[in-house]
Amino acid sequence: MMNIDIQLLQEQDAEELYQFECKYRAFFETMVPSRGEDYYHFESFLGKHQELLQEQQQGISFFYLIRNDAGQIVGRMNLVDIHPIEQVASIGYRVGEEFTGQGVAYQALKQLIERVQESTAIQQLQAKTTINNIASQKVLEKNGFRQVVVDEEEYEANEGIRFVYYLWVREQ
Repeated sequence: MMNIDIQLLQEQDAEELYQFECKYRAFFETMVPSRGEDYYHFESFLGKHQELLQEQQQGISFFYLIRNDAGQIVGRMNLVDIHPIEQVASIGYRVGEEFTGQGVAYQALKQLIERVQESTAIQQLQAKTTINNIASQKVLEKNGFRQVVVDEEEYEANEGIRFVYYLWVREQ
Protein backbone atom coordinates (compact mmCIF):
# COMPACT_ATOMS: atom_id res chain seq x y z
CA MET A 1 0.00 0.00 0.00
CA MET A 2 1.36 3.42 -1.01
CA ASN A 3 1.98 5.94 1.77
CA ILE A 4 0.10 9.17 1.18
CA ASP A 5 -0.79 12.39 2.94
CA ILE A 6 -3.57 14.87 2.29
CA GLN A 7 -2.55 18.53 2.18
CA LEU A 8 -4.75 21.60 1.91
CA LEU A 9 -4.81 23.17 -1.54
CA GLN A 10 -2.50 26.19 -1.85
CA GLU A 11 -2.20 28.92 -4.47
CA GLN A 12 1.18 27.60 -5.60
CA ASP A 13 -0.38 24.20 -6.46
CA ALA A 14 -2.19 25.55 -9.55
CA GLU A 15 0.25 24.51 -12.29
CA GLU A 16 0.90 21.03 -10.91
CA LEU A 17 -2.81 20.43 -10.28
CA TYR A 18 -3.69 21.60 -13.79
CA GLN A 19 -1.19 19.10 -15.23
CA PHE A 20 -2.69 16.33 -13.07
CA GLU A 21 -6.24 17.12 -14.21
CA CYS A 22 -5.25 17.25 -17.88
CA LYS A 23 -3.23 14.03 -17.68
CA TYR A 24 -6.10 12.02 -16.19
CA ARG A 25 -9.04 13.76 -17.84
CA ALA A 26 -10.01 10.84 -20.11
CA PHE A 27 -9.74 8.37 -17.23
CA PHE A 28 -11.89 10.50 -14.91
CA GLU A 29 -14.52 11.05 -17.59
CA THR A 30 -15.08 7.30 -17.90
CA MET A 31 -16.55 7.38 -14.39
CA VAL A 32 -17.95 10.85 -13.75
CA PRO A 33 -19.44 13.65 -15.85
CA SER A 34 -16.92 15.93 -17.54
CA ARG A 35 -15.91 19.20 -15.91
CA GLY A 36 -16.40 20.78 -19.33
CA GLU A 37 -14.00 21.92 -22.03
CA ASP A 38 -13.45 25.33 -20.42
CA TYR A 39 -11.94 23.75 -17.30
CA TYR A 40 -9.02 22.45 -19.36
CA HIS A 41 -7.89 25.87 -20.58
CA PHE A 42 -5.24 27.13 -18.16
CA GLU A 43 -6.65 30.65 -17.74
CA SER A 44 -10.10 29.26 -16.90
CA PHE A 45 -8.53 26.69 -14.61
CA LEU A 46 -6.68 29.45 -12.73
CA GLY A 47 -9.98 31.25 -12.19
CA LYS A 48 -11.56 28.07 -10.81
CA HIS A 49 -8.48 27.51 -8.63
CA GLN A 50 -8.89 30.98 -7.11
CA GLU A 51 -12.59 30.28 -6.46
CA LEU A 52 -11.68 27.10 -4.59
CA LEU A 53 -9.12 28.96 -2.48
CA GLN A 54 -11.77 31.59 -1.63
CA GLU A 55 -14.26 28.90 -0.59
CA GLN A 56 -11.56 27.34 1.56
CA GLN A 57 -10.74 30.70 3.16
CA GLN A 58 -14.45 31.20 3.93
CA GLY A 59 -14.64 27.74 5.52
CA ILE A 60 -17.43 26.49 3.26
CA SER A 61 -15.24 23.89 1.55
CA PHE A 62 -11.79 22.38 1.99
CA PHE A 63 -9.78 20.99 -0.91
CA TYR A 64 -6.95 18.55 -0.38
CA LEU A 65 -4.27 17.21 -2.64
CA ILE A 66 -3.31 13.60 -2.09
CA ARG A 67 0.46 13.33 -2.33
CA ASN A 68 2.77 10.33 -2.23
CA ASP A 69 6.07 10.14 -0.35
CA ALA A 70 7.81 11.84 -3.28
CA GLY A 71 5.43 14.80 -3.01
CA GLN A 72 3.69 13.99 -6.30
CA ILE A 73 -0.04 14.64 -6.65
CA VAL A 74 -1.72 11.25 -6.97
CA GLY A 75 -5.30 12.41 -6.33
CA ARG A 76 -7.68 14.89 -4.78
CA MET A 77 -10.00 14.76 -1.77
CA ASN A 78 -12.61 17.45 -1.22
CA LEU A 79 -14.87 18.38 1.69
CA VAL A 80 -17.55 20.63 0.21
CA ASP A 81 -20.95 22.16 0.86
CA ILE A 82 -20.28 22.40 4.57
CA HIS A 83 -23.46 23.33 6.43
CA PRO A 84 -22.48 24.27 10.00
CA ILE A 85 -26.06 24.42 11.31
CA GLU A 86 -27.05 21.02 9.89
CA GLN A 87 -23.51 19.74 10.69
CA VAL A 88 -23.27 18.00 7.31
CA ALA A 89 -20.86 18.15 4.39
CA SER A 90 -20.19 16.28 1.16
CA ILE A 91 -17.00 14.57 0.09
CA GLY A 92 -15.55 13.83 -3.28
CA TYR A 93 -12.30 12.38 -4.52
CA ARG A 94 -10.40 11.27 -7.58
CA VAL A 95 -7.21 9.29 -7.96
CA GLY A 96 -4.96 9.25 -11.01
CA GLU A 97 -5.27 6.07 -13.06
CA GLU A 98 -1.77 4.72 -12.37
CA PHE A 99 -2.32 5.07 -8.61
CA THR A 100 -5.61 3.18 -8.37
CA GLY A 101 -5.71 -0.15 -6.56
CA GLN A 102 -2.98 0.92 -4.12
CA GLY A 103 -5.14 2.07 -1.21
CA VAL A 104 -4.76 5.76 -2.04
CA ALA A 105 -8.44 6.71 -1.89
CA TYR A 106 -9.05 4.56 1.19
CA GLN A 107 -6.16 6.16 3.12
CA ALA A 108 -7.02 9.70 1.99
CA LEU A 109 -10.66 9.32 3.02
CA LYS A 110 -9.59 7.84 6.34
CA GLN A 111 -7.32 10.87 6.93
CA LEU A 112 -10.12 13.25 5.96
CA ILE A 113 -12.57 11.59 8.37
CA GLU A 114 -9.96 11.87 11.15
CA ARG A 115 -9.58 15.60 10.46
CA VAL A 116 -13.35 16.06 10.44
CA GLN A 117 -13.63 14.30 13.80
CA GLU A 118 -10.73 16.24 15.35
CA SER A 119 -11.50 19.74 14.18
CA THR A 120 -15.14 20.16 13.14
CA ALA A 121 -18.65 19.69 14.48
CA ILE A 122 -19.69 17.86 11.31
CA GLN A 123 -21.86 14.88 12.20
CA GLN A 124 -22.57 13.49 8.73
CA LEU A 125 -20.70 13.17 5.46
CA GLN A 126 -22.47 12.57 2.19
CA ALA A 127 -20.91 11.01 -0.89
CA LYS A 128 -21.96 9.78 -4.29
CA THR A 129 -20.35 7.65 -6.91
CA THR A 130 -21.52 5.99 -10.07
CA ILE A 131 -23.13 2.58 -10.09
CA ASN A 132 -20.27 1.21 -12.20
CA ASN A 133 -17.50 2.50 -9.90
CA ILE A 134 -17.25 -0.52 -7.62
CA ALA A 135 -13.79 0.51 -6.35
CA SER A 136 -15.15 3.82 -5.07
CA GLN A 137 -18.09 2.08 -3.45
CA LYS A 138 -15.67 -0.22 -1.61
CA VAL A 139 -13.56 2.75 -0.46
CA LEU A 140 -16.65 4.41 1.00
CA GLU A 141 -17.91 1.26 2.69
CA LYS A 142 -14.47 0.40 4.18
CA ASN A 143 -14.48 3.90 5.72
CA GLY A 144 -17.86 3.45 7.40
CA PHE A 145 -20.19 4.92 4.78
CA ARG A 146 -23.43 3.11 4.09
CA GLN A 147 -25.38 3.15 0.86
CA VAL A 148 -28.65 5.07 1.20
CA VAL A 149 -30.11 5.20 -2.31
CA VAL A 150 -29.44 4.46 -5.97
CA ASP A 151 -30.65 7.22 -8.29
CA GLU A 152 -33.27 6.11 -10.78
CA GLU A 153 -32.24 8.84 -13.22
CA GLU A 154 -29.32 8.27 -15.59
CA TYR A 155 -26.89 11.10 -16.21
CA GLU A 156 -26.54 12.29 -19.78
CA ALA A 157 -22.82 11.81 -20.44
CA ASN A 158 -22.88 8.01 -20.25
CA GLU A 159 -26.10 6.13 -20.88
CA GLY A 160 -26.99 3.59 -18.26
CA ILE A 161 -24.91 5.24 -15.56
CA ARG A 162 -26.65 6.20 -12.34
CA PHE A 163 -25.44 7.65 -9.06
CA VAL A 164 -25.23 5.73 -5.79
CA TYR A 165 -25.51 7.88 -2.65
CA TYR A 166 -23.73 7.15 0.62
CA LEU A 167 -23.81 8.53 4.16
CA TRP A 168 -21.28 8.49 7.01
CA VAL A 169 -22.50 9.31 10.52
CA ARG A 170 -20.11 10.24 13.34
CA GLU A 171 -20.20 7.70 16.13
CA GLN A 172 -21.47 9.17 19.38
